[in-house]
Amino acid sequence: MAKEGASPQQGSLFGEILDWMLAPLLLIWPISVALTWLVAQGIASRPYDRELGEMARSLGQQVASVEAPSRGRDRYALAPEAAALLRVDASDTVFYQVLGLRGELLSGDATLPVPTPDGPIAPWELHFRDDEVGTDGVRVAYLWVAPEGEVAPGRLMLVQVAETLGKRSRLTNEIIKGVILPQFVILPLAVLLVWLALARGISPLNELQRRIRSRESSDLSPIDEQRVPDEVAPLVRAINDLLARLDSSMSRQKHFLADAAHQLKTPLAGLRTQAELVQREIDAGRSSPGELKRSLAQIAKASERAAHMVNQLLAMARAEDVEQALRREPVNLAEIAIDTVRDFVPRALERRIDLGYDGVVPDDSRLCVQGQPVLIGELIRNLVDNALLYTPAGGVVTVRVVEDPFGQVVVLQVEDTGPGIAPAEREKVFQPFYRALGSGVEGSGLGLAIVKEIVQQHDAELMLDDTRVRRAAGGESPDGQGPGARFTVRFKAQVRALEAP
Repeated sequence: MAKEGASPQQGSLFGEILDWMLAPLLLIWPISVALTWLVAQGIASRPYDRELGEMARSLGQQVASVEAPSRGRDRYALAPEAAALLRVDASDTVFYQVLGLRGELLSGDATLPVPTPDGPIAPWELHFRDDEVGTDGVRVAYLWVAPEGEVAPGRLMLVQVAETLGKRSRLTNEIIKGVILPQFVILPLAVLLVWLALARGISPLNELQRRIRSRESSDLSPIDEQRVPDEVAPLVRAINDLLARLDSSMSRQKHFLADAAHQLKTPLAGLRTQAELVQREIDAGRSSPGELKRSLAQIAKASERAAHMVNQLLAMARAEDVEQALRREPVNLAEIAIDTVRDFVPRALERRIDLGYDGVVPDDSRLCVQGQPVLIGELIRNLVDNALLYTPAGGVVTVRVVEDPFGQVVVLQVEDTGPGIAPAEREKVFQPFYRALGSGVEGSGLGLAIVKEIVQQHDAELMLDDTRVRRAAGGESPDGQGPGARFTVRFKAQVRALEAP
């Protein structure tokens, strides 16, 4: 039993198309049978109606030609030979009736119903109707006759001839059999032809399926669009686009893993070398407490670098996690920035750097950003960490959160007084594992790449420029300090209501 809320399983495309093609055919077939039966009835009735009408008209002419008696009493009667001739029919029973000028029965069957005129009666106008005599259905032809020599206007005789429906029913059945029976052969043949045509039409999809299944798992080359039908070409283009993005993603992952392995190899090799050196010194009995302390310090430094690299790799993985980035909520950017500055104060004091916050107070800010708090915190941490890493002793690092006067964006800035970043390298510093040459700073090269990824996940804008104006030559600011680097991130603002006092 399917779980509630689960989407129904998609069936075969071939079967679905076949159903949609055959369902109208099977629906139209009984309608065709019903229409054929109605048409066959009309076709079968037409010649017999003509024959029946001729009999009624002939009978009327015979009745009208009988001479009127001289004593003023109407006595019209049909000759016995004519009445016997009307009765002659091997298949059906024929009834006739002649009513006089006053509606009295002059000849024929009294059980034959008398018609009710719907309008003015026209002499010698032939009419037809369906009726019953006893339990038998009959077809009746009737007309009103004006006798010859009758001078009183409006005095007419009624002549009716009725016939049971045996011949008509048999002819109708013969017509239906002649039309319907071939359909029992044509319908399965049509179904077979539809099935074969559909199988032939869908064969390119089967060929495309075989081509895709025969590929190696590492083959992400585009599918040839020239060998597929026009209707499937958009699907193939979408698959090729997906393959291209997947190939690009896998290439980035392979490059990232190779770089990560290379970066981790250095601190791990240092750990191993220091451990082996300490082991040899202890074995040789030449180790002293001071040498052991220096070796352990080197081991601690190498392990710290390895741990920092692992943390950065995990942060990069979190930044690339699309599902986590989609789980957004209102975030107070100023509050996270102040908390991050507090966390880095001990490190700034150790390096004799003036680290501070300059901007709006969280309680006074009415603007938030819609984002993922963990990722935004990681973004600010990496910007501050990068600034402290490249700012020399005695320098200044400032974190700033500024509200847009129009309430459209919230601006985050992290600036320092370090050597800055040359304009030619400003695009490269956001690539994973890239470090500017000649800086003499040890780092993982992932911090700014993580920043860029998080910025993209939050649909924000990232800018990099100098903190101070550079001189035309020498690359220093007018006051002799480094030009510094200023990272500016512009988030879309979300207005929040002020809390009641």
